[in-house]
Amino acid sequence: MADFNPAFDKMIHNEGGFQLIDIAADRGGQTYAGIARNFHPNWPGWRYIDSKDTTNPQLTALVRDFYKQQFWDKVSGDALARQSTAEAIFDFAVNAGTGTAAKLAQIVVGTVPDGSIGPVTQEKLNALDEAVFVTKYALAKVARYAQICNKDRSQTKFLLGWINRTIGGLA
Repeated sequence: MADFNPAFDKMIHNEGGFQLIDIAADRGGQTYAGIARNFHPNWPGWRYIDSKDTTNPQLTALVRDFYKQQFWDKVSGDALARQSTAEAIFDFAVNAGTGTAAKLAQIVVGTVPDGSIGPVTQEKLNALDEAVFVTKYALAKVARYAQICNKDRSQTKFLLGWINRTIGGLA
């Protein structure tokens, strides 16, 4: 079964590591380790950020627990047999939301895209060749990013980063 720890390490690298970032036009607003304040205003780690206590080991644990509970568990990472498959879905869930990541995975494997990776989708994901899934999923993600930019031109400044993140997941 897939392991959260290496998936987390790759994802946190993609999110820019353990740093505070504030990018104009980012819908999430201020982020720390990729956790968007606008989307997660009640995350307990903000008290450490606001008090400038970013070296506290409890903050690192809060980040790890947040991603495990809010993303890895919601995309059934532990139930997936192949590490690269789980990492691709998890990383996209962090970037686009768990429902979107699950629906795209379900479209790729040919199950009903309901936004929840349950037993039927898990079975299909575990049966599909890992390289085939990861490649098809990457193409579907790029198409999704293009849709976002076509719908809202202000998001085009993020397109190259999103594509690079997707391509990096293929290596």
